[in-house]
Amino acid sequence: MVSSKETLKELVNKKLKKYTFVVASNREPYIHTYSGDKIICIKPASGVTTALDPVLRASKGIWVAHGAGDADKKVVDGKNRIQVPPDNPEYTLRRIWMNKAEEDGYYYGFSNETLWPLCHIVYNKPKFDETDWKYYKLINERFAKTVIDEIDGKQAIVFLQDYHLTLAPKMIKEANPNAKVALFWHIPWPNPEVFRICPWKKEIIEGMLGADLLGFHIGYHVDNFLETVNQTVEAQVDKIRPSITMGGHKTLIRPYPISVDAESISAEADSPEIEEAIKNLRHTFDLNYEFIGVGADRVDYTKGIPERFKAIDLFLEKNPKYHKKFVYIQAGSLSRIHITDYKDINDEINDLVENINWKYSSDHWTPIILVRRHFSSKELIALFKLANFCVVSSLHDGMNLVAKEYVSACDAEKGALILSQFTGASRELADAIMVNPYAPASFADAIKLAIEMPKEEKAERMRRMKETVRENNIYRWAENIIQTLLKI
Repeated sequence: MVSSKETLKELVNKKLKKYTFVVASNREPYIHTYSGDKIICIKPASGVTTALDPVLRASKGIWVAHGAGDADKKVVDGKNRIQVPPDNPEYTLRRIWMNKAEEDGYYYGFSNETLWPLCHIVYNKPKFDETDWKYYKLINERFAKTVIDEIDGKQAIVFLQDYHLTLAPKMIKEANPNAKVALFWHIPWPNPEVFRICPWKKEIIEGMLGADLLGFHIGYHVDNFLETVNQTVEAQVDKIRPSITMGGHKTLIRPYPISVDAESISAEADSPEIEEAIKNLRHTFDLNYEFIGVGADRVDYTKGIPERFKAIDLFLEKNPKYHKKFVYIQAGSLSRIHITDYKDINDEINDLVENINWKYSSDHWTPIILVRRHFSSKELIALFKLANFCVVSSLHDGMNLVAKEYVSACDAEKGALILSQFTGASRELADAIMVNPYAPASFADAIKLAIEMPKEEKAERMRRMKETVRENNIYRWAENIIQTLLKI
């Protein structure tokens, strides 16, 4: 049986009644912001929110997160709580606050200038700053104390999210040994030689091993973590039944490939609203070309955006017959722009697009359309359905949900996925056209193959990928993690 929102709720109702269920993440599932003089509530796009919002609703649980909306403080009670969702309140959102220095040090500094480049092996040097580390410890302690306050000594399942909260598992477990604590790591875990340069590697690993369960996307990241622990701290490492025992406490280490709500995306892709959105996109961006490629990425140096533009340049150079018949639209918003490495990648992308379009443009045709703004989920689905192929060329990625979203939304008769072999998604989507983004010549050939592949082969490949994503969906991810925790 395919997992669904309903089967996940059924599991929660049957198995979690005696537990307080708590999720903690840097990003919140609902944001309150001003729209003119009014306060509105926004639900940001997030795969984690899609999976865990139904669990929180069914369990009447608690979500602890950083309140980042400009109206977030205006709507909470005296304990910084608010009931959500706003239209039908079913669980508690408990917000924590940070001043600018704390956010700069914890989030922009240690999380995204230290851990992010350290774990994504794309040759961007991490920054190791003592002040950032102090703020990171401070905010982890704030998260942990808030979770401890909410569970108040009761039986609880605490599900922590991502690299922002590596120190919190140990703090929570020491305060409440009866709590079942899980941490899911949403980015790659690097090999030991990379991680060993971190000055605070021991504290990070000891913090993570406070959890009862550590989840990664793929087995390769599990293996890397086990070997990193083996070389860093005194612990018993079991590679056969992946687990680590340190100080008498056992932590299970497991791969759980995250996914999307494939059936929901597929159903929306076939709706009249998406057909209307496709017409609007065609009109807005003049997408009346025979072959349309698409990419949808946050502007980040890990996503391989310059590499794909260089491949498009080479493709057009080698295949002039596609001039004026082909267009590639790159959608995505700017990210972390005041970090120097992000400014640099943005400048590089600007220069590449300008040069490639100048090189090939004629008669009002330019091969690359770069749109730096947030695309709504409807616009993205419309873009995916409109496109002949999608390019996901990450230089290193934990999973990459864009690949799975595209597979779920695209037209099975004409869609093709060009996928980096350095994504976690490449382990599941074996029928994609695999590329090494560092090899522009073969990358350019992959674009040609995506356009010229026989229709029958293209449809069969996409059918198999759609079935894979449908079966291994976001609800199965959440169910598997909860089932494992309940067995501990």
